Amino acid sequence: MHVPSLERSIGIEVYATSCLGIGGTIRQSSEDFVVEEVLVDGTKAKVNRTETNTEQRVLGSSSVKNRYLLCVLFKRNWDTLMAIRNVTRQLGINTTQIQIAGIKDAKALTAQHITIEDVAIEDVKRLRLKDIEVRPIGYLRTELSSYYLLGNSFQVKIKNVKHPKTVIERRTAKIKEELHGFGGIPNFFGHQRFGTTRSITHLVGEGFVKGNLKRAAMLFLAKSSPYEHPESRQARQELQATQDFKQAFKNYPKQLRFERMMLRSLTENPSDFAGAFKRLPTKLLELFIQAYQSYLFNRFLSTRIKDRLPLNAAEVGDYVTNVEKSGVPLPKMYTTTRSETLAEINRAVRNGKVRLAIPLIGFRQRTSRGVQGEIESRILEEEGVSPHDFKVSAMQEMSSRGELRAITAPVLDFTLNDVSDDSTDDQNRTIKVDFSLYRGSYATIVLREFMKPHDVVKAGF
Repeated sequence: MHVPSLERSIGIEVYATSCLGIGGTIRQSSEDFVVEEVLVDGTKAKVNRTETNTEQRVLGSSSVKNRYLLCVLFKRNWDTLMAIRNVTRQLGINTTQIQIAGIKDAKALTAQHITIEDVAIEDVKRLRLKDIEVRPIGYLRTELSSYYLLGNSFQVKIKNVKHPKTVIERRTAKIKEELHGFGGIPNFFGHQRFGTTRSITHLVGEGFVKGNLKRAAMLFLAKSSPYEHPESRQARQELQATQDFKQAFKNYPKQLRFERMMLRSLTENPSDFAGAFKRLPTKLLELFIQAYQSYLFNRFLSTRIKDRLPLNAAEVGDYVTNVEKSGVPLPKMYTTTRSETLAEINRAVRNGKVRLAIPLIGFRQRTSRGVQGEIESRILEEEGVSPHDFKVSAMQEMSSRGELRAITAPVLDFTLNDVSDDSTDDQNRTIKVDFSLYRGSYATIVLREFMKPHDVVKAGF
Protein backbone atom coordinates (compact mmCIF):
# COMPACT_ATOMS: atom_id res chain seq x y z
CA MET A 1 0.00 0.00 0.00
CA HIS A 2 1.34 3.43 -1.02
CA VAL A 3 2.96 5.46 1.78
CA PRO A 4 3.52 9.18 1.02
CA SER A 5 7.13 10.22 0.49
CA LEU A 6 6.92 12.78 3.30
CA GLU A 7 6.09 10.00 5.77
CA ARG A 8 8.90 7.81 4.46
CA SER A 9 11.29 10.74 5.01
CA ILE A 10 10.47 10.69 8.74
CA GLY A 11 10.85 6.91 9.02
CA ILE A 12 7.19 5.89 8.72
CA GLU A 13 7.39 3.42 5.85
CA VAL A 14 4.34 1.17 6.32
CA TYR A 15 0.73 0.87 7.41
CA ALA A 16 -0.19 -1.71 10.01
CA THR A 17 -3.67 -2.30 8.60
CA SER A 18 -4.47 -3.79 5.18
CA CYS A 19 -7.94 -2.33 4.64
CA LEU A 20 -8.34 0.61 2.26
CA GLY A 21 -8.73 4.00 3.94
CA ILE A 22 -11.58 6.49 3.75
CA GLY A 23 -9.51 9.49 2.57
CA GLY A 24 -10.64 12.99 3.50
CA THR A 25 -9.01 16.02 5.10
CA ILE A 26 -8.55 17.18 8.68
CA ARG A 27 -7.95 20.59 10.29
CA GLN A 28 -9.82 22.77 7.80
CA SER A 29 -10.60 24.85 10.88
CA SER A 30 -9.28 24.73 14.44
CA GLU A 31 -12.64 23.40 15.68
CA ASP A 32 -12.15 20.34 13.45
CA PHE A 33 -9.32 19.12 15.70
CA VAL A 34 -9.93 19.43 19.44
CA VAL A 35 -7.41 18.22 22.03
CA GLU A 36 -8.17 18.02 25.76
CA GLU A 37 -5.47 17.02 28.22
CA VAL A 38 -6.09 14.40 30.92
CA LEU A 39 -3.91 14.14 34.06
CA VAL A 40 -3.20 10.95 35.97
CA ASP A 41 -5.81 11.80 38.61
CA GLY A 42 -8.52 12.03 35.94
CA THR A 43 -8.51 15.82 35.81
CA LYS A 44 -9.43 16.99 32.31
CA ALA A 45 -8.79 20.37 30.74
CA LYS A 46 -11.91 21.02 28.67
CA VAL A 47 -12.12 23.32 25.68
CA ASN A 48 -15.71 24.27 26.49
CA ARG A 49 -15.36 27.06 29.07
CA THR A 50 -18.83 26.39 30.49
CA GLU A 51 -18.00 22.87 31.64
CA THR A 52 -15.02 21.62 33.57
CA ASN A 53 -14.12 18.71 35.78
CA THR A 54 -10.84 20.30 36.78
CA GLU A 55 -10.61 19.99 40.53
CA GLN A 56 -10.92 23.42 42.11
CA ARG A 57 -7.80 23.94 44.20
CA VAL A 58 -7.82 26.46 47.02
CA LEU A 59 -7.33 29.92 45.54
CA GLY A 60 -5.28 32.40 47.49
CA SER A 61 -1.93 34.12 47.69
CA SER A 62 1.17 32.15 46.85
CA SER A 63 3.48 30.99 49.62
CA VAL A 64 6.77 29.16 49.92
CA LYS A 65 4.83 25.88 50.12
CA ASN A 66 2.39 26.78 47.34
CA ARG A 67 4.34 28.74 44.75
CA TYR A 68 3.10 27.19 41.50
CA LEU A 69 -0.13 28.54 40.04
CA LEU A 70 -2.04 25.82 38.20
CA CYS A 71 -3.89 27.14 35.14
CA VAL A 72 -5.67 25.84 32.08
CA LEU A 73 -4.16 27.16 28.85
CA PHE A 74 -6.54 27.41 25.91
CA LYS A 75 -5.04 28.07 22.49
CA ARG A 76 -6.29 28.15 18.93
CA ASN A 77 -3.79 27.54 16.08
CA TRP A 78 -0.77 28.26 18.26
CA ASP A 79 2.46 26.31 18.62
CA THR A 80 2.73 25.41 22.32
CA LEU A 81 6.23 26.83 22.85
CA MET A 82 5.39 30.03 21.00
CA ALA A 83 2.16 30.45 22.99
CA ILE A 84 4.08 30.05 26.25
CA ARG A 85 6.72 32.52 25.08
CA ASN A 86 4.02 35.13 24.46
CA VAL A 87 2.44 34.49 27.87
CA THR A 88 5.80 34.93 29.62
CA ARG A 89 6.49 38.14 27.72
CA GLN A 90 3.23 39.70 28.80
CA LEU A 91 3.72 38.55 32.40
CA GLY A 92 7.32 39.79 32.38
CA ILE A 93 8.75 36.45 33.53
CA ASN A 94 11.28 33.92 32.26
CA THR A 95 10.11 31.01 30.08
CA THR A 96 11.54 28.59 32.66
CA GLN A 97 8.83 29.71 35.11
CA ILE A 98 6.13 27.97 33.06
CA GLN A 99 5.97 24.19 33.07
CA ILE A 100 3.76 21.93 30.96
CA ALA A 101 2.86 18.26 31.01
CA GLY A 102 2.96 17.89 27.22
CA ILE A 103 3.13 19.73 23.89
CA LYS A 104 -0.17 19.96 22.00
CA ASP A 105 -0.95 20.21 18.29
CA ALA A 106 -0.46 23.65 16.74
CA LYS A 107 -3.20 23.44 14.09
CA ALA A 108 -5.97 22.74 16.59
CA LEU A 109 -8.13 23.98 19.44
CA THR A 110 -6.47 22.72 22.61
CA ALA A 111 -6.84 22.84 26.38
CA GLN A 112 -4.00 21.84 28.69
CA HIS A 113 -2.66 22.43 32.18
CA ILE A 114 0.34 24.59 32.97
CA THR A 115 1.95 25.79 36.18
CA ILE A 116 3.41 29.28 36.48
CA GLU A 117 5.99 29.87 39.18
CA ASP A 118 5.74 32.87 41.52
CA VAL A 119 2.96 34.88 39.86
CA ALA A 120 -0.21 36.44 41.23
CA ILE A 121 -3.63 35.29 40.06
CA GLU A 122 -4.57 38.90 39.33
CA ASP A 123 -1.66 39.26 36.88
CA VAL A 124 -2.70 36.11 35.00
CA LYS A 125 -6.31 37.32 34.79
CA ARG A 126 -5.09 40.50 33.09
CA LEU A 127 -3.49 38.59 30.20
CA ARG A 128 -4.82 39.60 26.79
CA LEU A 129 -3.50 37.56 23.86
CA LYS A 130 -5.18 36.72 20.56
CA ASP A 131 -6.50 33.13 20.52
CA ILE A 132 -4.85 32.37 23.88
CA GLU A 133 -6.56 32.28 27.26
CA VAL A 134 -5.05 31.35 30.61
CA ARG A 135 -7.53 30.47 33.34
CA PRO A 136 -6.14 30.24 36.93
CA ILE A 137 -7.25 27.27 39.03
CA GLY A 138 -5.17 27.50 42.21
CA TYR A 139 -1.76 27.14 43.83
CA LEU A 140 0.20 23.88 44.13
CA ARG A 141 3.32 22.87 45.99
CA THR A 142 4.97 21.29 42.95
CA GLU A 143 5.40 22.26 39.32
CA LEU A 144 3.78 20.37 36.48
CA SER A 145 5.73 17.78 34.45
CA SER A 146 5.08 14.89 32.08
CA TYR A 147 4.91 12.63 35.16
CA TYR A 148 1.41 13.97 35.83
CA LEU A 149 0.13 13.46 32.27
CA LEU A 150 -2.10 10.46 31.56
CA GLY A 151 -2.94 11.30 27.96
CA ASN A 152 -5.17 13.29 25.65
CA SER A 153 -8.74 13.12 24.41
CA PHE A 154 -9.41 13.97 20.74
CA GLN A 155 -12.51 15.08 18.86
CA VAL A 156 -11.81 15.14 15.13
CA LYS A 157 -13.83 15.98 12.03
CA ILE A 158 -12.67 14.35 8.80
CA LYS A 159 -14.11 16.31 5.88
CA ASN A 160 -14.28 15.79 2.10
CA VAL A 161 -14.74 12.03 2.39
CA LYS A 162 -15.92 10.81 -1.02
CA HIS A 163 -17.30 7.37 -0.14
CA PRO A 164 -20.91 6.36 0.64
CA LYS A 165 -21.85 6.04 4.29
CA THR A 166 -21.93 2.23 4.10
CA VAL A 167 -18.35 2.10 2.76
CA ILE A 168 -17.12 4.54 5.43
CA GLU A 169 -18.70 2.51 8.22
CA ARG A 170 -17.46 -0.82 6.84
CA ARG A 171 -13.84 0.33 6.35
CA THR A 172 -13.74 2.11 9.70
CA ALA A 173 -15.00 -1.01 11.49
CA LYS A 174 -12.49 -3.24 9.67
CA ILE A 175 -9.50 -1.00 10.48
CA LYS A 176 -10.62 -0.70 14.10
CA GLU A 177 -10.79 -4.51 14.30
CA GLU A 178 -7.33 -4.93 12.77
CA LEU A 179 -5.81 -2.44 15.20
CA HIS A 180 -7.48 -4.18 18.14
CA GLY A 181 -5.77 -7.40 17.04
CA PHE A 182 -2.37 -5.70 17.23
CA GLY A 183 -3.12 -4.28 20.68
CA GLY A 184 -3.31 -0.74 19.25
CA ILE A 185 -1.61 1.41 16.64
CA PRO A 186 2.09 1.12 15.85
CA ASN A 187 3.46 3.74 18.22
CA PHE A 188 5.21 5.83 15.56
CA PHE A 189 6.18 9.40 16.35
CA GLY A 190 3.74 11.58 14.45
CA HIS A 191 4.20 14.18 11.76
CA GLN A 192 4.24 17.20 14.10
CA ARG A 193 7.34 15.79 15.84
CA PHE A 194 9.28 16.59 12.67
CA GLY A 195 7.23 19.38 11.09
CA THR A 196 4.82 18.71 8.24
CA THR A 197 5.20 21.82 6.10
CA ARG A 198 9.00 21.72 6.72
CA SER A 199 10.22 18.34 8.00
CA ILE A 200 13.67 19.33 9.21
CA THR A 201 13.63 18.95 13.01
CA HIS A 202 15.21 15.48 12.95
CA LEU A 203 17.79 16.59 10.38
CA VAL A 204 18.87 19.42 12.70
CA GLY A 205 19.13 16.85 15.49
CA GLU A 206 21.25 14.62 13.27
CA GLY A 207 23.62 17.55 12.75
CA PHE A 208 24.02 17.89 16.53
CA VAL A 209 24.56 14.16 17.04
CA LYS A 210 27.20 14.03 14.31
CA GLY A 211 28.96 17.12 15.68
CA ASN A 212 28.24 19.42 12.72
CA LEU A 213 26.61 22.49 14.27
CA LYS A 214 27.05 24.58 11.14
CA ARG A 215 25.06 22.06 9.12
CA ALA A 216 22.44 21.92 11.88
CA ALA A 217 22.12 25.71 11.90
CA MET A 218 21.88 26.05 8.13
CA LEU A 219 19.23 23.34 7.97
CA PHE A 220 17.17 25.12 10.60
CA LEU A 221 17.64 28.55 9.05
CA ALA A 222 17.94 27.99 5.33
CA LYS A 223 16.38 24.70 4.21
CA SER A 224 13.23 25.78 2.41
CA SER A 225 10.02 23.90 1.70
CA PRO A 226 7.47 24.22 -1.12
CA TYR A 227 4.72 24.13 1.52
CA GLU A 228 5.78 27.19 3.53
CA HIS A 229 4.85 30.83 2.91
CA PRO A 230 6.56 32.16 -0.28
CA GLU A 231 8.15 35.06 1.66
CA SER A 232 9.74 32.65 4.12
CA ARG A 233 10.84 30.30 1.36
CA GLN A 234 12.53 33.12 -0.59
CA ALA A 235 14.36 34.40 2.50
CA ARG A 236 15.70 30.93 3.25
CA GLN A 237 16.82 30.39 -0.35
CA GLU A 238 18.68 33.71 -0.36
CA LEU A 239 20.50 32.84 2.87
CA GLN A 240 21.41 29.42 1.47
CA ALA A 241 22.91 31.11 -1.59
CA THR A 242 24.68 34.03 0.12
CA GLN A 243 25.47 32.77 3.66
CA ASP A 244 24.99 36.43 4.65
CA PHE A 245 23.51 36.44 8.17
CA LYS A 246 23.23 40.24 8.44
CA GLN A 247 21.21 40.54 5.26
CA ALA A 248 19.12 37.51 6.25
CA PHE A 249 18.23 39.14 9.57
CA LYS A 250 16.87 42.10 7.60
CA ASN A 251 14.98 39.86 5.15
CA TYR A 252 13.46 37.21 7.41
CA PRO A 253 9.75 37.74 8.12
CA LYS A 254 8.93 38.67 11.69
CA GLN A 255 6.88 35.50 12.20
CA LEU A 256 10.10 33.45 11.94
CA ARG A 257 10.93 34.46 15.49
CA PHE A 258 13.23 31.60 16.44
CA GLU A 259 15.21 31.93 13.22
CA ARG A 260 15.59 35.68 13.79
CA MET A 261 16.86 35.03 17.32
CA MET A 262 19.64 32.88 15.88
CA LEU A 263 20.37 35.28 13.03
CA ARG A 264 20.76 38.20 15.45
CA SER A 265 23.43 36.19 17.26
CA LEU A 266 25.16 35.15 14.03
CA THR A 267 25.39 38.75 12.81
CA GLU A 268 27.57 39.42 15.87
CA ASN A 269 29.61 36.20 15.63
CA PRO A 270 29.12 34.35 12.32
CA SER A 271 31.08 31.25 13.39
CA ASP A 272 29.52 30.73 16.84
CA PHE A 273 26.76 28.31 15.93
CA ALA A 274 26.59 26.89 19.46
CA GLY A 275 26.04 30.39 20.82
CA ALA A 276 23.31 31.04 18.26
CA PHE A 277 21.47 27.86 19.19
CA LYS A 278 21.70 28.80 22.87
CA ARG A 279 19.47 31.81 22.12
CA LEU A 280 16.59 29.37 21.53
CA PRO A 281 14.31 28.04 24.30
CA THR A 282 15.71 24.95 26.01
CA LYS A 283 12.58 22.93 25.19
CA LEU A 284 13.06 23.63 21.48
CA LEU A 285 16.71 22.58 21.61
CA GLU A 286 15.71 19.32 23.28
CA LEU A 287 13.20 18.68 20.50
CA PHE A 288 15.98 18.55 17.88
CA ILE A 289 17.76 15.59 19.50
CA GLN A 290 14.45 13.95 20.39
CA ALA A 291 13.30 14.25 16.78
CA TYR A 292 16.36 12.40 15.50
CA GLN A 293 15.82 9.68 18.12
CA SER A 294 12.18 9.57 16.97
CA TYR A 295 13.21 9.18 13.32
CA LEU A 296 15.45 6.24 14.20
CA PHE A 297 12.67 4.69 16.30
CA ASN A 298 10.24 5.03 13.38
CA ARG A 299 12.71 3.27 11.09
CA PHE A 300 13.27 0.48 13.63
CA LEU A 301 9.52 -0.06 13.98
CA SER A 302 8.79 0.21 10.23
CA THR A 303 11.40 -2.44 9.49
CA ARG A 304 10.02 -4.73 12.21
CA ILE A 305 6.60 -4.53 10.56
CA LYS A 306 8.02 -5.02 7.04
CA ASP A 307 9.96 -8.07 8.27
CA ARG A 308 6.69 -9.46 9.67
CA LEU A 309 7.88 -9.59 13.27
CA PRO A 310 4.89 -9.47 15.64
CA LEU A 311 3.75 -6.32 17.44
CA ASN A 312 1.80 -8.23 20.10
CA ALA A 313 4.19 -11.07 20.90
CA ALA A 314 7.81 -10.93 22.01
CA GLU A 315 10.72 -12.57 20.23
CA VAL A 316 13.94 -13.59 21.97
CA GLY A 317 16.02 -10.45 22.46
CA ASP A 318 13.06 -8.04 22.55
CA TYR A 319 12.68 -5.52 25.35
CA VAL A 320 9.40 -5.47 27.28
CA THR A 321 8.34 -2.74 29.70
CA ASN A 322 5.99 -2.93 32.65
CA VAL A 323 2.61 -1.18 32.49
CA GLU A 324 1.03 0.95 35.21
CA LYS A 325 -2.48 0.18 36.44
CA SER A 326 -3.57 3.24 34.45
CA GLY A 327 -2.26 1.60 31.26
CA VAL A 328 0.78 3.86 30.81
CA PRO A 329 4.00 1.94 30.01
CA LEU A 330 6.95 2.32 32.39
CA PRO A 331 10.09 2.60 30.23
CA LYS A 332 12.46 2.42 33.19
CA MET A 333 11.01 -0.89 34.38
CA TYR A 334 11.93 -3.41 31.71
CA THR A 335 13.44 -6.77 30.96
CA THR A 336 14.96 -8.48 27.92
CA THR A 337 13.21 -11.57 26.63
CA ARG A 338 15.26 -14.76 26.84
CA SER A 339 14.37 -18.19 25.44
CA GLU A 340 13.61 -19.51 28.92
CA THR A 341 11.29 -16.57 29.74
CA LEU A 342 9.59 -16.27 26.33
CA ALA A 343 6.39 -18.13 27.19
CA GLU A 344 5.98 -16.32 30.52
CA ILE A 345 6.57 -12.90 28.97
CA ASN A 346 4.10 -13.52 26.16
CA ARG A 347 1.44 -14.49 28.71
CA ALA A 348 2.09 -11.14 30.39
CA VAL A 349 1.85 -9.39 27.00
CA ARG A 350 -1.53 -10.99 26.32
CA ASN A 351 -2.74 -9.99 29.79
CA GLY A 352 -1.67 -6.35 29.26
CA LYS A 353 0.87 -6.43 32.10
CA VAL A 354 3.87 -5.69 29.86
CA ARG A 355 4.31 -4.22 26.39
CA LEU A 356 6.96 -4.73 23.73
CA ALA A 357 9.43 -1.86 23.42
CA ILE A 358 12.15 -0.54 21.08
CA PRO A 359 15.00 1.79 22.06
CA LEU A 360 15.12 5.55 21.67
CA ILE A 361 18.85 5.44 21.11
CA GLY A 362 21.03 7.43 23.50
CA PHE A 363 24.48 7.18 25.06
CA ARG A 364 23.14 4.97 27.88
CA GLN A 365 20.54 3.02 25.87
CA ARG A 366 21.65 -0.18 24.18
CA THR A 367 20.02 -1.68 21.13
CA SER A 368 17.75 -4.70 21.40
CA ARG A 369 19.14 -8.20 21.00
CA GLY A 370 18.05 -11.01 18.72
CA VAL A 371 16.45 -10.28 15.34
CA GLN A 372 15.19 -6.84 16.42
CA GLY A 373 18.71 -5.93 17.55
CA GLU A 374 20.05 -6.88 14.12
CA ILE A 375 17.51 -4.52 12.53
CA GLU A 376 18.57 -1.66 14.79
CA SER A 377 22.30 -2.21 14.32
CA ARG A 378 21.90 -2.30 10.54
CA ILE A 379 19.94 0.98 10.49
CA LEU A 380 22.43 2.71 12.81
CA GLU A 381 25.24 1.61 10.50
CA GLU A 382 23.32 2.98 7.48
CA GLU A 383 22.83 6.28 9.34
CA GLY A 384 26.51 6.44 10.32
CA VAL A 385 25.70 6.97 13.99
CA SER A 386 26.26 5.13 17.29
CA PRO A 387 24.69 5.42 20.75
CA HIS A 388 27.84 7.17 22.03
CA ASP A 389 27.27 10.00 19.53
CA PHE A 390 24.25 11.15 21.56
CA LYS A 391 26.70 12.56 24.10
CA VAL A 392 26.96 15.90 22.26
CA SER A 393 30.42 17.29 22.96
CA ALA A 394 29.78 20.74 21.45
CA MET A 395 26.69 21.31 23.62
CA GLN A 396 26.69 18.95 26.59
CA GLU A 397 23.25 20.10 27.70
CA MET A 398 21.78 18.53 24.56
CA SER A 399 23.14 15.07 25.28
CA SER A 400 20.55 12.31 25.64
CA ARG A 401 20.75 9.09 27.63
CA GLY A 402 17.96 7.46 25.64
CA GLU A 403 15.22 5.17 26.90
CA LEU A 404 12.66 2.62 25.71
CA ARG A 405 9.33 3.25 24.00
CA ALA A 406 6.42 0.85 23.62
CA ILE A 407 5.89 -0.28 20.02
CA THR A 408 2.09 -0.21 20.22
CA ALA A 409 -0.34 2.29 21.75
CA PRO A 410 -3.91 1.37 22.70
CA VAL A 411 -6.61 3.48 21.04
CA LEU A 412 -9.15 4.08 23.80
CA ASP A 413 -12.90 4.53 23.24
CA PHE A 414 -12.67 5.01 19.48
CA THR A 415 -16.12 6.04 18.32
CA LEU A 416 -17.49 6.94 14.90
CA ASN A 417 -20.07 9.47 16.03
CA ASP A 418 -21.59 10.73 12.83
CA VAL A 419 -21.46 10.54 9.04
CA SER A 420 -23.15 13.53 7.42
CA ASP A 421 -23.44 14.99 3.92
CA ASP A 422 -21.67 18.25 3.18
CA SER A 423 -24.20 21.06 3.09
CA THR A 424 -22.64 22.50 -0.08
CA ASP A 425 -21.65 19.29 -1.92
CA ASP A 426 -23.64 16.07 -1.68
CA GLN A 427 -20.62 14.12 -3.01
CA ASN A 428 -18.63 14.95 0.14
CA ARG A 429 -19.20 13.64 3.63
CA THR A 430 -17.97 14.66 7.05
CA ILE A 431 -17.34 12.12 9.76
CA LYS A 432 -16.80 12.79 13.45
CA VAL A 433 -14.56 10.53 15.52
CA ASP A 434 -13.63 10.58 19.20
CA PHE A 435 -10.80 8.67 20.84
CA SER A 436 -8.16 8.93 23.57
CA LEU A 437 -4.47 8.06 23.71
CA TYR A 438 -1.97 7.66 26.51
CA ARG A 439 0.78 10.25 26.77
CA GLY A 440 3.44 10.24 24.10
CA SER A 441 1.22 8.81 21.35
CA TYR A 442 -0.04 10.74 18.34
CA ALA A 443 -3.57 11.23 17.03
CA THR A 444 -2.26 11.63 13.47
CA ILE A 445 -0.87 8.08 13.62
CA VAL A 446 -4.36 6.82 14.42
CA LEU A 447 -5.93 8.95 11.69
CA ARG A 448 -3.44 7.92 8.98
CA GLU A 449 -4.46 4.27 9.43
CA PHE A 450 -8.13 5.16 8.89
CA MET A 451 -7.60 7.77 6.16
CA LYS A 452 -4.50 6.48 4.33
CA PRO A 453 -3.89 9.89 2.69
CA HIS A 454 -2.08 10.16 -0.66
CA ASP A 455 -0.86 13.70 0.11
CA VAL A 456 -0.14 14.27 3.80
CA VAL A 457 0.00 18.07 3.56
CA LYS A 458 -3.21 18.42 1.53
CA ALA A 459 -4.93 16.02 3.95
CA GLY A 460 -4.15 18.43 6.81
CA PHE A 461 -1.58 16.41 8.72
